[in-house]
Amino acid sequence: MPRTANTQHAPVLRGLGKGGTRNTSKLVPALLTWFAHNARDLPWRRTRDPYGIWVSEIMLQQTQVKTVMPYWDRWMRELPTIASLAKASPAKIHKLWEGLGYYTRVRNLQKAAQFIEQSHGGKFPEKFDDVLALSGIGRYTTGAICSIAFNQPTPILDGNVIRVLTRVFGIKENPREKSANAHLWNLAEQLVIHASRFTFHTTPCSHLNQSLMELGALICTPRDPKCDACPISKHCFALKHNRVNEFPNLDKRPAATARRFAAFVIENRGKFLVRQRPASVVNAHLWEFPNIELNGSPTNASAAARELFGFIPKEMQPLCTIKHSITRYRITVEAFRAEAPASDTNRLKAELQTRWLSLAELHKLSFPSAHKKILKSLALNL
Repeated sequence: MPRTANTQHAPVLRGLGKGGTRNTSKLVPALLTWFAHNARDLPWRRTRDPYGIWVSEIMLQQTQVKTVMPYWDRWMRELPTIASLAKASPAKIHKLWEGLGYYTRVRNLQKAAQFIEQSHGGKFPEKFDDVLALSGIGRYTTGAICSIAFNQPTPILDGNVIRVLTRVFGIKENPREKSANAHLWNLAEQLVIHASRFTFHTTPCSHLNQSLMELGALICTPRDPKCDACPISKHCFALKHNRVNEFPNLDKRPAATARRFAAFVIENRGKFLVRQRPASVVNAHLWEFPNIELNGSPTNASAAARELFGFIPKEMQPLCTIKHSITRYRITVEAFRAEAPASDTNRLKAELQTRWLSLAELHKLSFPSAHKKILKSLALNL
């Protein structure tokens, strides 16, 4: 149980709204005590290994905890060290990441591992600036790693923490604006610095930062927050003034854009046509079934097939329809199964990054989530 450090010179935090001042001595012990009794048992919380913590933080970007857990377990079994990640083939890291999306993250992860091998002797750096210099790591991730792995008083500021701090301190400005964002970073820093003075707590900086994230994830949620269960509710400006739903003051999201694609599962003698996405596009280096967008021209599957292949495949039949979302896009993929005329096989094989593969070979490749679902549907219908 954490004990309160000497708070004679504890910093006083000032919100931008009418919330007034709140002494960190009231917030920090309440957060640490709550976290000690309510923290979820997550696999990366059972280690102080900076590599494992780093991997978890990268996976958790734009991805929910429940989704990440099995991926993290499998990753740590397959690539348990920085050296093993640095040496892994691109195909292996993409396959381990398959389904998590935002694949630039995994390529930056390997790039950073290779840099650590070359410039840090294979040991994960402990200095803030050295961590921040790694590929794919920004200020938040650096703060999380340094505080959780090394118990350093480095602040963090993600969506969950922003929500907690804007409500507690009554920060009415948009947290994405420069001045408000800087103020939030300052609040987060003062909290973790004050926590570092709790000398009788084993890892106060780690637990303080994690308590803020955990509070935002479990209690101080975007909708229907559980204020009755909040350990710092009596210090919360938003609750006191019955304005919880007004914070944080974020811009409204743009309306979702609908997009339609036709994808083609072309078969010839028990093998199927797939292509690899180029390095310059979304989902780079992953494999997919040939596809084309239908919004505008072409407007139907037959026209799309003719535009894509130069001919309409034989016996083209619907296979499945996949719906998914990527950022602000609501995407529908209509997949069709067909055969390729023998006369066209050689021309198709000559297309850049295109291959004919068996079903077993396809299962070894990395596909974007929509095309992985198409592959699953294909396997069920063979």
